[in-house]
Amino acid sequence: MTRIGAAGALASALLLGGTAVAATPSATATPHATTAYATAVHVKDVGSVCYSKLPSQAHDTLDLIAKGGPFPYPKDGTVFDNREGVLPKQSTGYYHEYTVITPGSPDRGARRIVAGEKKDEDYYTADHYSTFELVDRNC
Repeated sequence: MTRIGAAGALASALLLGGTAVAATPSATATPHATTAYATAVHVKDVGSVCYSKLPSQAHDTLDLIAKGGPFPYPKDGTVFDNREGVLPKQSTGYYHEYTVITPGSPDRGARRIVAGEKKDEDYYTADHYSTFELVDRNC
């Protein structure tokens, strides 16, 4: 099906109250959403960053995590599933995510701290989980 054909079929279905059906092999129903990633990312891709090199807002987030909150966003502290597979594989519930406020951003932005269960096992991402750096508190 061409792009115009697919768009036309969808528009017709929406305007006429019909059903639009995707004619692709990957259009199978699953019990949960899945995401395809264009490039494979591996645990070895996790770097490290000195605590002193993090933005000040990351320091604020790490302080809030240490204190147990309160956190600025309702999603802070929720389970991070590591669907991207960048962090070391762990059981569900091992990692939790926290927002690192981005000044001037109208929403949560892309920066996060993902904390593991081990003491001082905190990962910083500035690009919404594409890359991570383990926070090194000794530099």
